[in-house]
Amino acid sequence: METFPRQYARTRRFTVGAPRSFAIAPNTHRISYLQSSSGSDPINRLWIHDPYSQTSTVLADPKDLKVVGEKRKVSEEERSRRERAREVGSGIVAFSSSAEAPNVAFTSEGTLYTADLESKEIKGFETTGSVFDPQISPNGNLVAYVSGGELRYVDSSGNDLLVAGSENQNKSYGVADFIAAEEMGRRRGHWWSPRGDRLLVTEVDVSNVLNWHILSSSDPSSSPKSLRYPKAGTNNPEVKLGIYTLEGAVLPINWSLSAFWEYLVNIQWTEESLIYLTVQTRDQQSMGILKVDSDTGSIEEIYRWSDKYWVEIITGAPKIIGEQIITVEDRNDARSLVIDNHPISGDDLQVRSLINCNKQGVLAAVSANPLEQHIMHFDFDGVRTPFTEGTGVHDAVSNGALTVIQSRNMDVHGVKTIILAEGSPISEIQDHSAKPNISLNINFHRLGENKIESVVLLPQNHDGTSPIPVLLDPYGGPHAQRVRCAQVLFGVSQWFADQGFAVIVSDGRGTPGRSPAFEREIYGDLATAALKDQIVALSEAAEIYTYLDLGRVGIRGWSFGGYLAALAVLRRPDIFHAAVAGAPVTDWKLYDTHYTERYLGHPRHNPENYENTNLCNEAYKLENPLLLIHGLADDNVVAAHTFQLSQALLEAGKPHEVLPLSGVTHMTPQETVAENLLRIQLRFLQKSLGIDNEGDK
Repeated sequence: METFPRQYARTRRFTVGAPRSFAIAPNTHRISYLQSSSGSDPINRLWIHDPYSQTSTVLADPKDLKVVGEKRKVSEEERSRRERAREVGSGIVAFSSSAEAPNVAFTSEGTLYTADLESKEIKGFETTGSVFDPQISPNGNLVAYVSGGELRYVDSSGNDLLVAGSENQNKSYGVADFIAAEEMGRRRGHWWSPRGDRLLVTEVDVSNVLNWHILSSSDPSSSPKSLRYPKAGTNNPEVKLGIYTLEGAVLPINWSLSAFWEYLVNIQWTEESLIYLTVQTRDQQSMGILKVDSDTGSIEEIYRWSDKYWVEIITGAPKIIGEQIITVEDRNDARSLVIDNHPISGDDLQVRSLINCNKQGVLAAVSANPLEQHIMHFDFDGVRTPFTEGTGVHDAVSNGALTVIQSRNMDVHGVKTIILAEGSPISEIQDHSAKPNISLNINFHRLGENKIESVVLLPQNHDGTSPIPVLLDPYGGPHAQRVRCAQVLFGVSQWFADQGFAVIVSDGRGTPGRSPAFEREIYGDLATAALKDQIVALSEAAEIYTYLDLGRVGIRGWSFGGYLAALAVLRRPDIFHAAVAGAPVTDWKLYDTHYTERYLGHPRHNPENYENTNLCNEAYKLENPLLLIHGLADDNVVAAHTFQLSQALLEAGKPHEVLPLSGVTHMTPQETVAENLLRIQLRFLQKSLGIDNEGDK
């Protein structure tokens, strides 16, 4: 039988085969989406679903698409976009849909295509270069795209025309800068006007951003890759805005207001040809909405909200509907839906995202507790209408008339996709993802005085009395949860459990979904509270499961979890006897501006916050085995983090192990790498904790 590590890697963490990336066409109500043919097929196809006839058909299959002009490779821009989006599939990985016409635009292997949802006609275009981020105009007649830092467009006749470009290699047009794409969720840099006759375009200048070099290959003849990386305390890219005609004339938009606003968060171009910009200050303690007259370029600030810690960016927010301003703000320790400065969602809910806003109200994703997420409609008086029920995690896409709901829970592994019309289910799209070849043996708990959401996973064959070593498997930091009511989250943890561990996964202070105050417990210090809560969870779990062997405790994690794992074995060797730290941040001064400064402040103003959380300063404390793992091609947490900690450990005379991964990025998409990394971690933990190695199961 296929082993779990092999299955996990082959199925791209059980993501391939699941339907995703939904768009609902106007008028026809056809639903476009991406999906591969099975749980072992990573190649995404573009599908259309008719919810009224309950039929799904393939609209575009990459293997059937005709190459137009020169065959092209996927551009570096596209590779970077996929890394920012944590995209692990191939084939058609994204598309844009028209606001008014039943047309979509997409790329396959760098070539631009459009498709008509009604006629099923697919048209390819010959372009000047590899195509990135195609955006179709509202009427479906034009497609804007980025190539080599230029913004161009093609018309229905196939003419390929320049909108904006520069010979300056440090400038690019129509793209999201690194910070916007990695940290703010804005992965676009050009937007069509409602009439499709103009484009709002970003000009990104990285001239003053630090230039780093990444040597990601094991080939000594290869050249380093240059990377403009805005580390904490240094310059961000300069982001300008302009409204361009199709002939290239430009109306500048001075959105930064004498540099008071640092970050361009998102864009809304309304039917009235007014543009609304969401902007944020460098310290992230203020967010504002600017109204732009697209004819004159004049700017008016119409709304601002602030917080003494930080203002959280929420997907889908804010929105302007007519004269109403819809935001998500932290009020009374709840992340609240706020309309015209009045909170309406109540203190019992945490609003996670806005899905659709119209004159009838707001459809939002909300949590009454961090384990679950539900879809709920609010009218402008705050009257609630739930769209989902039952324990689970639910996401949605909606155009107001139709709503696509995707649900995950603890009863089944995959995703259930239901289409609603007027709140009632009318159709379903089948999930093709693979089912893991393991079964969960899991228990949910709330541990300690902070009621830390945790799970304990045990081997299937444990007798309930024999001492068993312990493995903590956290992320444990901002913007990510490991403990939710969805089976897909626990496969790897259960596999480690089945190798003879009691595995504990805990979401301590700093993790989202519970309350703003809970998240802000890590402000100024990303280490102390996060580590303490892992220790508390371990201690409390040992009182429930008295057979846990606290003399053999390991911890593993990736990214922030890698930081937490290394921190644990350095600060508390009396509790943690071995650690595996994957892609860890070791010195927060080397991580990006937006994320790091949100929690630790500016290094110039708050140097102590950086010194107190720097693992290199604590290298001399290492007593127990530590394995550091890092992809050399990682452009998010660069490998220098691991190398600097390793150097500090060496200088302190502390033995440790380092596993560099040639050509591997932060998300380790390569099958053989993903598979063998699990086995290598297991062997290290078994050896370090004195566990007999009988081979993984």
